[in-house]
Parts: sequence; C-alpha cells; structure tokens
Amino acid sequence: MIKVVLFGSGNLATHLFRSFKKSSNVDVVQMYARKIASLSNFDVHRTDNLELIENADVYIICVSDDAISNLSGQLKFQNKLVVHTSGSLSVEKLNNKNRKGVFYPLQSFSKNKEVNFLTVPVCVEAQNEEDLKLLKQLAGSISENVYEINSDQRKSLHLAAVFVNNFVNHMYKIGNDICSENKIPFRILDSIIKETAKKITNLAPEEAQTGPARRNDKQTIKRHLSQLKNKNQKKIYKILTKSIQKTYGRKEL
Repeated sequence: MIKVVLFGSGNLATHLFRSFKKSSNVDVVQMYARKIASLSNFDVHRTDNLELIENADVYIICVSDDAISNLSGQLKFQNKLVVHTSGSLSVEKLNNKNRKGVFYPLQSFSKNKEVNFLTVPVCVEAQNEEDLKLLKQLAGSISENVYEINSDQRKSLHLAAVFVNNFVNHMYKIGNDICSENKIPFRILDSIIKETAKKITNLAPEEAQTGPARRNDKQTIKRHLSQLKNKNQKKIYKILTKSIQKTYGRKEL
C-alpha cells in the first residue's frame, strides 16, 4: 500500500483525498493545512505543524502555485518523494533537499461537484525511474488515464487547458448574461453546449467549426455586433470572429 500525505485543503486536495480513500492501494496517513480548521471535514489525522508530518511514500503539495516553493522549502525531512500538482510550474520549483516529482490531474475541480476520477488524465513526472514507477502506480490506483509528461510539455498542456476550459467557461458566462438580459433561460443552450463538446470527440476541432464566422456570413456578423451594447463583449466577438475567419481563409470585416 502506498502511504500518502496531502498538503492543502482546497478543491484538488479534497478530490484527491476522496479518490485515494476509495482505493485499496493507497493510505492517506495525514493531511496538513496552515489552518487546521479547514481540515475539519476530512476523516484523517490532521495537522497544522510541519514538525509533526508523518512518514509516507509520497508527499503531495496541493496549494497555490505561488506557495509551492516556499512550502517545499519548509519541510523538515530530506530525501523523500515530494510532488506538486501544478500544471504550469516546473518540477524544479520544488526544494532540492527532497526527491522531486509532479502529480498533475488534468481537470477542473469544484469541491461540491463530484468527479469520476477514473476518467481524469493524471500527468506524472519524476527525476528517477523508481520514483516515476511509484507515481504511475499511485496515479493508476485512481485513474485509467496516466501519462508521463515532462515540465515543458505540461506547461503547454496547461496553456491549452486554459483555452478549452477557462476561456470556454467565460464564453458560457457571457452567453448567460445575454440570455438573462433578454429574459431567456440559459438552460435552452444545454443541448448545443453538450453537442459541441461531444462532436470534438469524433471530429478535429477545425472540422467541427460552424457559425457565421466560419461561413463568412457578414450580414449576420454585423447584426450581432449591433446587438452587443457591452464594449468588452463586442471586442471579444470581433477577436474571435477574425480568428475564425483567418483560420478558414476568409476576408475579415
């Protein structure tokens, strides 16, 4: 059984804890947070004292990117396998006194939204083969999709994820605002949202593109722009439209 200590109490730490607890191959022996009150909902040994960290096979840091280096430098032990969970930071951001690695689940996590971790890709990296093997075993205990991804690849992967997840969600927010302003239930868009996501599992995104910009339907585009009173929304519409037109060789507005 792989013994794990989790550092953090946020969204990712919460989901990792739940998933590890379901695995017969993983034992979460402890969780650490700066404020122990934030760990009150976790049924595990809890501490806010770095002097009292228990022995484990893997120490997983699930804190904000800005806090990773500092926390790894404060750890009192040496020559243990310490990993961070950031998509954008190099493995080198961890302190050199311990063996270093990365355990990066590629997913958007919210505490109160259940996630089927078996389908979540987990990207792992380590500095030696034994540690890499251990991280693959750990990832494989909760996910069916384990990838060996180095720091440069992971930074690019995280950037791509920002486009397909964070930016897309912001488009949902704008769509919701437009619906609300016109007393239209946002739920009407559920079907087209789901179909768009489903479509790119079988088609390349370039092949799946539809809409007025793809068709270069100039009159529709002009009508849309005239409808948009919010300057920021109008700017985003123009940028995305021009990008699509350029991709398909159309003349811009």
